[in-house]
This record gives sequence, structure tokens and C-alpha cells, in this order.
Amino acid sequence: MKTPSLPVLALEHFAEPHRPEPDYYIERLEDHRARFPAVSLPHAHSFYLLLYVTQGQGTHTIDLVTYELRPGGLYFLVPGQAHSWVLLPDAQGYILFFSAAFYQRQYPADRLAGYPFFDPGQAPVLYLPPTEGTLRGLFASVLEENQAPAFNRAEVVGAYLYLLLELAGRYYGQEQERHAPSHGLQQVRAFSQLLDAHFRSEKTVRFYADHLAMTPNHLNALCRRVVNQTASELIHERVITEAQRRLVHSTDTVSQVADTLGFEDPSYFTRYFKKYVGHTPEAFRQLQPTR
Repeated sequence: MKTPSLPVLALEHFAEPHRPEPDYYIERLEDHRARFPAVSLPHAHSFYLLLYVTQGQGTHTIDLVTYELRPGGLYFLVPGQAHSWVLLPDAQGYILFFSAAFYQRQYPADRLAGYPFFDPGQAPVLYLPPTEGTLRGLFASVLEENQAPAFNRAEVVGAYLYLLLELAGRYYGQEQERHAPSHGLQQVRAFSQLLDAHFRSEKTVRFYADHLAMTPNHLNALCRRVVNQTASELIHERVITEAQRRLVHSTDTVSQVADTLGFEDPSYFTRYFKKYVGHTPEAFRQLQPTR
């Protein structure tokens, strides 16, 4: 069985006691981060995600690309995308999760697949004016409806979700006409997807450059220009991030971690890890607080 490259969280991870098998989740951002502090670390989801910021600042990294978090910002993720964030203490907003099945109860699957912001080749963010009130009001309505005891609560939430996505799609199209994503940014996103799929077995820039029909030097320069890190640095960072995750959250031996990450020689893995972290894998594990 293939080990996922990052923790992949299901909707059940965020379930409320009275709703153990949810197909959607809505919460204020400030309450969500207080309940689940670990969600700031890199991970993926098995569902769709909408994040709307009403106050505060920060950054949101999606598939290696870091976006500014600011009031009026609406961020979109599809199942499987990797992300993490850094939020200042005063950050507020709404976070909404939903499964494809929840949307498709009332609306066609091809409509969900057709929203441009759910296309991994497009920018996963829409920047609206901080004073924008329509989408903000819809998020507030979903939260209020979720707390209602009405028998048709799910149908009403689904209707609000549909309006959110339809209006976001309208605004997104208008913004894209004014600010089309650069070809370079699209190529970096393609590299991100390849890296997440192959970093265990392929750690050379040439492998990814060949798949993207460019030279290694070009890919390094492109990543440096777009995300301020070379492709080589991003590969090493991805490998080390996974190594650290497994050392902290699994009981695997160092040799098993090395094997999972494609290192045939555990001693080489130890040297590799120490080069980038400053500690051996064993020392790094011992430095972690007891859970």
C-alpha cells in the first residue's frame, strides 16, 4: 500500500460529536485554528476547501507557491492539494469544507469540475476588496444555518454553497481577464505536482525538467524567479519535510524511513538529513517533545 506523501485529512477528522460522519464543515477561522492548531503544518485533504479572510494577515502556501493572506482573500483547494499557512494572531474569517458528494446531491458533477479556481493549472486565490460583503454574507449564512435544527439544513447549506461558488466563479473570471497567471507560474505548479508524486524515487532536477520539456538550468532559474528557491532546493526541502514528519509521527526506524524515501544506504540518508537539518535523524527525533 502506497504511503501518502503528506498527511491526508478526511472530513471525519473535523467531525462534531453530534455529526460523526459529516459531508461538510463550516467554522470561523479563528475558532478552527484554536481547535486544530496542527492544520498550519503542511498537509492535504480528501475534500474541497474554501478559506475566506475578513481580518488580519499571513501567508498561504499551496503546491509550493506562497500567496498573501489578506482581508477579502478567498482561497480554493481541491482534494489532494498540499497546503500550509502562517496566520497572524488577529486573523479572522471563515473556513468551509465539503465533499464532492455533498455538492452533487443537488447540482451536477460537471458543474463542480468546471469552476476555474478548482483547476490546478489556475491560481487558487481570488482577491476581492476588503469591504466586499456578498460572499462574506453567504459564509455567515452557512455558519448560521449549520447551527439551526431545521430538518432541511443540508439542502439550505448546499444552496448557499452553490451561490458561493457561482458568484466566486463570476468574480474570478473578471479578475483573470485583468490578471492572467503567467506561464512561469503555471510551470511551477506543474513541477509541484510532479514533485509530490515522484520525490521518493526521483531527486534530480533533470528528471523533472525532462518531464516539463526544459533544461535543468531553466527549471532552476524559473523556480528561483517565481518562488525564490531553486528546483534543487525545493526537492531537498520536500524530502526533508517528509523525513521529519515520519520521524515525529511514526515509529519507523531510521533505516525504514530511509527506505521509504528511496535511500538504499541508511548511512547516506543520515548524512543527507544532517546536512540540511543540522542533526542526525535520531538526534532530531530525540529533540522532539514527548506527545
